[in-house]
Amino acid sequence: MKFRSAFQHDISNRKSIRSARVGSQPGLPERIIAACDAKNPADKVLREHLKAERDILPVDARAVSQTVFNYFRWRGWLDLESPLNQQIHKARELAANFAADPHSFSDASLVERVAPNWLQEEMEITPAWARAIQSEPKLWLRAKPGQGRELCEKLGAAKLEKTLLPDAIHYKGEEDLFQRAEFHSGEFEIQDIASQAVGWLCAPQPGETWWDTCAGEGGKTLHLSALMQNKGLIWASDRAEWRLKTLKRRAARAQVFNFRSALWDGGAKLPTKTKFDGILVDAPCSGVGTWQRNPHARWTTTSQDVAELAAIQKQLLAHAAPSVKPGGKLVFAVCTLTRSETMEVVADFSAKFAAEFEPMDLPAIPFDHQPATAAKFIWPQDLGGNGMFIAGWRRKK
Repeated sequence: MKFRSAFQHDISNRKSIRSARVGSQPGLPERIIAACDAKNPADKVLREHLKAERDILPVDARAVSQTVFNYFRWRGWLDLESPLNQQIHKARELAANFAADPHSFSDASLVERVAPNWLQEEMEITPAWARAIQSEPKLWLRAKPGQGRELCEKLGAAKLEKTLLPDAIHYKGEEDLFQRAEFHSGEFEIQDIASQAVGWLCAPQPGETWWDTCAGEGGKTLHLSALMQNKGLIWASDRAEWRLKTLKRRAARAQVFNFRSALWDGGAKLPTKTKFDGILVDAPCSGVGTWQRNPHARWTTTSQDVAELAAIQKQLLAHAAPSVKPGGKLVFAVCTLTRSETMEVVADFSAKFAAEFEPMDLPAIPFDHQPATAAKFIWPQDLGGNGMFIAGWRRKK
Protein backbone atom coordinates (compact mmCIF):
# COMPACT_ATOMS: atom_id res chain seq x y z
CA MET A 1 0.00 0.00 0.00
CA LYS A 2 2.84 2.40 0.67
CA PHE A 3 4.06 2.31 -2.93
CA ARG A 4 0.58 2.46 -4.37
CA SER A 5 -0.35 5.50 -2.29
CA ALA A 6 2.90 7.22 -3.24
CA PHE A 7 2.11 6.67 -6.91
CA GLN A 8 -1.43 7.97 -6.52
CA HIS A 9 -0.04 11.00 -4.69
CA ASP A 10 2.26 11.74 -7.63
CA ILE A 11 -0.55 11.35 -10.13
CA SER A 12 -2.86 13.59 -8.11
CA ASN A 13 -0.22 16.26 -7.74
CA ARG A 14 0.09 16.59 -11.51
CA LYS A 15 -3.60 17.00 -12.23
CA SER A 16 -5.30 20.39 -12.17
CA ILE A 17 -8.02 20.83 -9.57
CA ARG A 18 -11.58 21.43 -10.63
CA SER A 19 -13.81 22.85 -7.90
CA ALA A 20 -16.71 20.79 -9.15
CA ARG A 21 -14.82 17.59 -8.60
CA VAL A 22 -13.86 18.49 -5.03
CA GLY A 23 -17.38 19.75 -4.48
CA SER A 24 -18.70 16.29 -5.31
CA GLN A 25 -17.15 15.13 -2.03
CA PRO A 26 -18.40 17.83 0.37
CA GLY A 27 -16.43 18.14 3.56
CA LEU A 28 -14.01 15.30 2.79
CA PRO A 29 -10.86 17.46 2.33
CA GLU A 30 -11.68 19.33 5.55
CA ARG A 31 -12.08 16.08 7.50
CA ILE A 32 -8.80 14.74 6.17
CA ILE A 33 -6.84 17.92 6.88
CA ALA A 34 -8.29 18.18 10.39
CA ALA A 35 -7.17 14.61 11.13
CA CYS A 36 -3.55 15.19 10.09
CA ASP A 37 -0.91 15.70 12.75
CA ALA A 38 2.62 14.56 13.63
CA LYS A 39 1.45 11.01 14.37
CA ASN A 40 -0.97 10.88 11.43
CA PRO A 41 0.77 12.06 8.26
CA ALA A 42 -1.33 13.31 5.39
CA ASP A 43 -0.65 10.42 3.03
CA LYS A 44 -1.72 7.89 5.69
CA VAL A 45 -4.89 9.83 6.59
CA LEU A 46 -5.73 10.28 2.91
CA ARG A 47 -5.33 6.58 2.22
CA GLU A 48 -7.60 5.63 5.12
CA HIS A 49 -10.33 8.13 4.26
CA LEU A 50 -10.35 7.39 0.54
CA LYS A 51 -10.48 3.66 1.24
CA ALA A 52 -13.54 4.25 3.40
CA GLU A 53 -15.25 6.14 0.54
CA ARG A 54 -16.05 2.98 -1.40
CA ASP A 55 -18.05 4.70 -4.14
CA ILE A 56 -15.63 7.55 -4.82
CA LEU A 57 -14.58 7.90 -8.46
CA PRO A 58 -10.86 7.94 -9.27
CA VAL A 59 -11.09 11.47 -10.63
CA ASP A 60 -12.70 12.63 -7.37
CA ALA A 61 -10.06 10.84 -5.29
CA ARG A 62 -7.34 12.62 -7.27
CA ALA A 63 -9.02 15.97 -6.75
CA VAL A 64 -9.36 15.42 -3.00
CA SER A 65 -5.74 14.30 -2.77
CA GLN A 66 -4.43 17.38 -4.52
CA THR A 67 -6.64 19.65 -2.42
CA VAL A 68 -5.09 18.19 0.74
CA PHE A 69 -1.49 18.35 -0.47
CA ASN A 70 -1.93 21.86 -1.85
CA TYR A 71 -3.25 22.97 1.52
CA PHE A 72 -0.05 21.91 3.27
CA ARG A 73 2.14 23.14 0.41
CA TRP A 74 0.72 26.68 0.74
CA ARG A 75 0.08 26.65 4.49
CA GLY A 76 2.70 29.34 5.09
CA TRP A 77 0.58 31.81 3.12
CA LEU A 78 -2.70 31.05 4.90
CA ASP A 79 -4.53 32.75 7.74
CA LEU A 80 -4.78 29.79 10.09
CA GLU A 81 -7.39 31.59 12.22
CA SER A 82 -9.88 31.70 9.34
CA PRO A 83 -12.40 28.89 8.69
CA LEU A 84 -10.75 25.81 7.22
CA ASN A 85 -12.85 25.84 4.06
CA GLN A 86 -11.65 29.39 3.35
CA GLN A 87 -8.04 28.32 3.88
CA ILE A 88 -8.52 25.45 1.43
CA HIS A 89 -10.01 27.79 -1.16
CA LYS A 90 -7.10 30.22 -0.74
CA ALA A 91 -4.54 27.40 -1.07
CA ARG A 92 -6.22 26.31 -4.30
CA GLU A 93 -5.97 29.85 -5.66
CA LEU A 94 -2.31 30.13 -4.70
CA ALA A 95 -1.50 26.80 -6.36
CA ALA A 96 -3.23 27.84 -9.57
CA ASN A 97 -1.44 31.20 -9.63
CA PHE A 98 1.94 29.58 -9.04
CA ALA A 99 1.35 26.99 -11.75
CA ALA A 100 0.47 29.79 -14.20
CA ASP A 101 3.51 31.94 -13.28
CA PRO A 102 5.97 30.83 -10.56
CA HIS A 103 7.70 34.21 -10.72
CA SER A 104 4.54 36.04 -9.71
CA PHE A 105 5.66 35.15 -6.16
CA SER A 106 8.60 37.20 -4.92
CA ASP A 107 11.84 35.59 -3.81
CA ALA A 108 11.44 37.09 -0.36
CA SER A 109 7.92 35.73 0.06
CA LEU A 110 8.95 32.23 -0.94
CA VAL A 111 12.04 32.13 1.29
CA GLU A 112 10.11 33.44 4.28
CA ARG A 113 7.00 31.29 4.04
CA VAL A 114 7.94 28.02 2.38
CA ALA A 115 9.15 26.29 5.57
CA PRO A 116 9.23 26.72 9.36
CA ASN A 117 11.71 29.22 10.80
CA TRP A 118 13.98 26.63 12.45
CA LEU A 119 15.09 25.37 9.04
CA GLN A 120 17.08 28.56 8.38
CA GLU A 121 19.49 27.47 11.13
CA GLU A 122 20.12 24.19 9.28
CA MET A 123 20.37 25.18 5.61
CA GLU A 124 20.29 28.13 3.27
CA ILE A 125 16.77 28.57 1.95
CA THR A 126 17.28 29.85 -1.58
CA PRO A 127 14.59 31.11 -3.97
CA ALA A 128 15.49 28.31 -6.39
CA TRP A 129 14.91 25.63 -3.76
CA ALA A 130 11.72 27.29 -2.55
CA ARG A 131 10.29 27.44 -6.08
CA ALA A 132 11.26 23.83 -6.66
CA ILE A 133 9.42 22.49 -3.61
CA GLN A 134 6.34 24.59 -4.39
CA SER A 135 6.14 22.98 -7.83
CA GLU A 136 4.14 19.84 -8.50
CA PRO A 137 6.39 16.75 -8.15
CA LYS A 138 7.24 14.57 -11.11
CA LEU A 139 6.67 10.84 -11.24
CA TRP A 140 9.86 8.90 -11.98
CA LEU A 141 10.29 5.31 -13.12
CA ARG A 142 13.44 3.22 -13.32
CA ALA A 143 13.66 0.79 -16.21
CA LYS A 144 15.91 -2.21 -16.20
CA PRO A 145 19.39 -1.35 -17.51
CA GLY A 146 19.29 -0.64 -21.24
CA GLN A 147 15.50 -1.06 -21.55
CA GLY A 148 14.36 2.53 -21.03
CA ARG A 149 13.57 3.41 -24.64
CA GLU A 150 11.59 0.22 -25.21
CA LEU A 151 9.61 0.80 -21.99
CA CYS A 152 8.80 4.39 -22.99
CA GLU A 153 7.32 3.14 -26.25
CA LYS A 154 5.14 0.68 -24.36
CA LEU A 155 3.91 3.21 -21.78
CA GLY A 156 3.29 6.03 -24.24
CA ALA A 157 3.13 9.06 -21.92
CA ALA A 158 6.73 8.70 -20.76
CA LYS A 159 10.05 10.36 -21.57
CA LEU A 160 13.49 8.81 -21.17
CA GLU A 161 15.69 11.42 -19.45
CA LYS A 162 18.99 10.32 -20.98
CA THR A 163 20.74 13.58 -20.08
CA LEU A 164 20.21 12.96 -16.36
CA LEU A 165 20.65 9.30 -15.41
CA PRO A 166 20.58 6.09 -17.43
CA ASP A 167 17.16 4.40 -17.50
CA ALA A 168 15.40 7.23 -15.59
CA ILE A 169 11.95 7.83 -17.05
CA HIS A 170 9.62 10.75 -16.42
CA TYR A 171 6.06 9.46 -16.60
CA LYS A 172 3.46 12.07 -17.57
CA GLY A 173 0.35 9.96 -17.91
CA GLU A 174 -2.52 9.28 -15.51
CA GLU A 175 -2.82 5.53 -15.84
CA ASP A 176 -2.54 3.34 -12.74
CA LEU A 177 0.86 1.86 -13.50
CA PHE A 178 0.37 -0.85 -10.89
CA GLN A 179 -2.13 -2.42 -13.29
CA ARG A 180 0.32 -2.55 -16.19
CA ALA A 181 1.63 -5.92 -17.32
CA GLU A 182 5.10 -4.36 -17.53
CA PHE A 183 5.01 -3.59 -13.82
CA HIS A 184 3.94 -7.10 -12.87
CA SER A 185 6.67 -8.60 -15.04
CA GLY A 186 9.30 -6.46 -13.31
CA GLU A 187 10.20 -4.25 -16.27
CA PHE A 188 10.21 -1.09 -14.15
CA GLU A 189 10.10 0.28 -10.62
CA ILE A 190 8.53 3.49 -9.40
CA GLN A 191 11.56 5.23 -7.91
CA ASP A 192 12.44 8.90 -7.52
CA ILE A 193 15.35 10.00 -9.68
CA ALA A 194 17.39 11.16 -6.68
CA SER A 195 17.08 7.68 -5.18
CA GLN A 196 18.21 6.28 -8.51
CA ALA A 197 21.27 8.52 -8.28
CA VAL A 198 22.26 6.84 -5.01
CA GLY A 199 22.49 3.41 -6.62
CA TRP A 200 24.28 4.84 -9.63
CA LEU A 201 26.90 6.52 -7.40
CA CYS A 202 27.42 3.30 -5.44
CA ALA A 203 28.46 1.73 -8.77
CA PRO A 204 28.30 -1.91 -7.59
CA GLN A 205 29.85 -4.46 -9.93
CA PRO A 206 28.54 -7.90 -10.92
CA GLY A 207 29.86 -10.55 -8.56
CA GLU A 208 30.48 -8.20 -5.62
CA THR A 209 29.00 -8.53 -2.14
CA TRP A 210 27.02 -5.53 -0.84
CA TRP A 211 25.01 -4.66 2.25
CA ASP A 212 22.01 -2.32 2.12
CA THR A 213 21.83 -1.64 5.84
CA CYS A 214 18.55 0.30 6.01
CA ALA A 215 16.82 -1.36 3.08
CA GLY A 216 13.26 -0.50 4.03
CA GLU A 217 10.93 -1.92 1.38
CA GLY A 218 13.77 -2.49 -1.03
CA GLY A 219 13.89 0.27 -3.65
CA LYS A 220 17.65 0.68 -3.56
CA THR A 221 18.27 -3.03 -2.98
CA LEU A 222 16.52 -3.78 -6.28
CA HIS A 223 18.51 -1.08 -8.03
CA LEU A 224 21.82 -2.42 -6.71
CA SER A 225 20.83 -5.85 -7.98
CA ALA A 226 19.97 -4.50 -11.42
CA LEU A 227 23.34 -2.75 -11.63
CA MET A 228 25.02 -6.00 -10.55
CA GLN A 229 23.13 -7.89 -13.28
CA ASN A 230 21.60 -10.07 -10.55
CA LYS A 231 25.06 -11.51 -9.86
CA GLY A 232 26.98 -11.54 -6.58
CA LEU A 233 25.16 -11.10 -3.27
CA ILE A 234 23.29 -8.33 -1.46
CA TRP A 235 22.41 -8.41 2.22
CA ALA A 236 19.31 -6.30 2.90
CA SER A 237 18.51 -5.43 6.51
CA ASP A 238 15.95 -3.31 8.33
CA ARG A 239 14.60 -2.99 11.84
CA ALA A 240 11.00 -3.69 10.71
CA GLU A 241 10.07 -7.20 9.61
CA TRP A 242 7.04 -5.99 7.63
CA ARG A 243 9.29 -3.88 5.40
CA LEU A 244 11.48 -6.87 4.63
CA LYS A 245 8.39 -8.91 3.75
CA THR A 246 7.41 -6.20 1.28
CA LEU A 247 10.95 -6.28 -0.11
CA LYS A 248 10.65 -10.03 -0.72
CA ARG A 249 7.39 -9.56 -2.63
CA ARG A 250 8.90 -6.77 -4.73
CA ALA A 251 12.03 -8.81 -5.40
CA ALA A 252 9.97 -11.78 -6.60
CA ARG A 253 8.07 -9.55 -9.03
CA ALA A 254 11.30 -7.92 -10.24
CA GLN A 255 12.97 -11.36 -10.57
CA VAL A 256 15.75 -10.38 -8.17
CA PHE A 257 17.29 -13.43 -6.55
CA ASN A 258 20.79 -12.40 -5.40
CA PHE A 259 19.82 -11.08 -1.96
CA ARG A 260 19.34 -12.20 1.61
CA SER A 261 17.28 -10.30 4.17
CA ALA A 262 17.88 -9.99 7.90
CA LEU A 263 16.59 -7.90 10.77
CA TRP A 264 19.01 -5.31 12.16
CA ASP A 265 18.18 -2.58 14.65
CA GLY A 266 21.28 -0.54 13.92
CA GLY A 267 23.10 -1.73 17.03
CA ALA A 268 26.57 -3.14 17.52
CA LYS A 269 25.35 -6.72 17.01
CA LEU A 270 25.44 -7.16 13.23
CA PRO A 271 23.18 -9.48 11.23
CA THR A 272 26.17 -11.23 9.59
CA LYS A 273 29.93 -11.61 9.92
CA THR A 274 30.32 -11.18 6.15
CA LYS A 275 32.83 -8.62 4.89
CA PHE A 276 31.56 -6.50 2.02
CA ASP A 277 32.87 -4.91 -1.14
CA GLY A 278 30.40 -2.13 -0.50
CA ILE A 279 27.98 -0.98 2.19
CA LEU A 280 25.16 1.49 1.64
CA VAL A 281 23.91 3.27 4.75
CA ASP A 282 20.72 4.88 3.46
CA ALA A 283 19.95 6.21 6.91
CA PRO A 284 16.68 7.36 8.49
CA CYS A 285 16.52 11.15 8.35
CA SER A 286 14.27 14.19 8.71
CA GLY A 287 13.18 13.92 5.06
CA VAL A 288 13.61 17.62 4.24
CA GLY A 289 14.55 16.53 0.73
CA THR A 290 11.06 15.09 0.23
CA TRP A 291 9.14 18.24 1.16
CA GLN A 292 8.07 18.89 -2.42
CA ARG A 293 6.33 15.51 -2.53
CA ASN A 294 5.38 15.45 1.15
CA PRO A 295 4.45 19.02 2.17
CA HIS A 296 2.68 18.03 5.37
CA ALA A 297 6.03 16.99 6.86
CA ARG A 298 7.25 20.60 6.70
CA TRP A 299 4.96 21.48 9.57
CA THR A 300 5.47 18.40 11.74
CA THR A 301 9.27 17.93 11.55
CA THR A 302 11.24 19.75 14.27
CA SER A 303 14.83 20.75 14.93
CA GLN A 304 14.84 18.18 17.75
CA ASP A 305 14.01 15.48 15.20
CA VAL A 306 17.04 16.58 13.18
CA ALA A 307 19.38 16.37 16.18
CA GLU A 308 18.12 12.93 17.21
CA LEU A 309 18.35 11.54 13.69
CA ALA A 310 21.86 12.89 13.19
CA ALA A 311 22.95 10.93 16.27
CA ILE A 312 21.38 7.76 14.85
CA GLN A 313 23.13 8.30 11.51
CA LYS A 314 26.53 8.57 13.20
CA GLN A 315 25.84 5.39 15.13
CA LEU A 316 24.79 3.47 11.99
CA LEU A 317 27.97 4.45 10.15
CA ALA A 318 30.17 3.52 13.11
CA HIS A 319 28.55 0.10 13.50
CA ALA A 320 28.54 -0.75 9.77
CA ALA A 321 32.08 0.44 8.97
CA PRO A 322 34.01 -2.56 10.36
CA SER A 323 32.24 -4.83 7.85
CA VAL A 324 33.81 -3.10 4.84
CA LYS A 325 36.60 -5.10 3.19
CA PRO A 326 40.01 -3.45 2.73
CA GLY A 327 39.64 -1.39 -0.43
CA GLY A 328 35.84 -1.55 -0.15
CA LYS A 329 33.29 1.27 -0.28
CA LEU A 330 31.15 2.85 2.41
CA VAL A 331 28.36 5.05 1.03
CA PHE A 332 26.16 7.27 3.22
CA ALA A 333 22.88 8.64 1.84
CA VAL A 334 20.02 10.67 3.33
CA CYS A 335 17.03 12.33 1.68
CA THR A 336 17.57 15.50 3.67
CA LEU A 337 19.58 18.69 3.26
CA THR A 338 20.20 19.87 6.83
CA ARG A 339 23.78 20.57 7.91
CA SER A 340 23.43 18.41 11.03
CA GLU A 341 22.49 15.33 9.00
CA THR A 342 24.90 15.81 6.10
CA MET A 343 28.28 17.52 6.32
CA GLU A 344 28.42 17.36 10.11
CA VAL A 345 27.85 13.58 10.03
CA VAL A 346 30.56 13.27 7.37
CA ALA A 347 32.99 15.35 9.41
CA ASP A 348 32.29 13.29 12.53
CA PHE A 349 32.90 9.96 10.78
CA SER A 350 35.99 11.18 8.92
CA ALA A 351 37.54 12.40 12.17
CA LYS A 352 36.81 9.23 14.14
CA PHE A 353 37.80 6.77 11.41
CA ALA A 354 40.66 8.65 9.74
CA ALA A 355 43.06 5.77 10.36
CA GLU A 356 40.83 3.27 8.54
CA PHE A 357 38.89 5.20 5.90
CA GLU A 358 39.67 7.89 3.36
CA PRO A 359 37.18 10.01 1.39
CA MET A 360 36.18 8.38 -1.89
CA ASP A 361 35.35 10.55 -4.89
CA LEU A 362 31.89 9.80 -6.22
CA PRO A 363 31.41 9.99 -10.00
CA ALA A 364 30.19 13.24 -11.49
CA ILE A 365 26.45 13.14 -12.17
CA PRO A 366 25.62 14.26 -15.72
CA PHE A 367 23.46 17.17 -14.58
CA ASP A 368 25.92 19.02 -12.35
CA HIS A 369 28.99 19.37 -14.59
CA GLN A 370 31.10 19.23 -11.44
CA PRO A 371 34.20 17.12 -10.89
CA ALA A 372 34.01 13.98 -8.82
CA THR A 373 33.77 14.76 -5.11
CA ALA A 374 33.46 12.72 -1.91
CA ALA A 375 30.17 14.37 -0.91
CA LYS A 376 27.29 15.60 -3.07
CA PHE A 377 24.07 17.47 -2.55
CA ILE A 378 21.31 16.81 -5.06
CA TRP A 379 18.71 19.57 -4.95
CA PRO A 380 15.13 19.29 -6.23
CA GLN A 381 15.91 21.99 -8.81
CA ASP A 382 18.80 19.84 -10.13
CA LEU A 383 17.01 16.68 -11.20
CA GLY A 384 13.34 17.44 -10.67
CA GLY A 385 13.08 14.91 -7.86
CA ASN A 386 13.76 14.73 -4.14
CA GLY A 387 16.65 16.43 -2.42
CA MET A 388 19.44 14.02 -1.48
CA PHE A 389 22.90 13.97 0.09
CA ILE A 390 25.47 11.27 -0.67
CA ALA A 391 29.01 10.80 0.69
CA GLY A 392 31.56 8.04 0.21
CA TRP A 393 34.67 6.58 1.82
CA ARG A 394 37.02 3.76 0.89
CA ARG A 395 38.60 1.48 3.47
CA LYS A 396 42.36 1.72 3.37
CA LYS A 397 44.19 -1.41 2.24
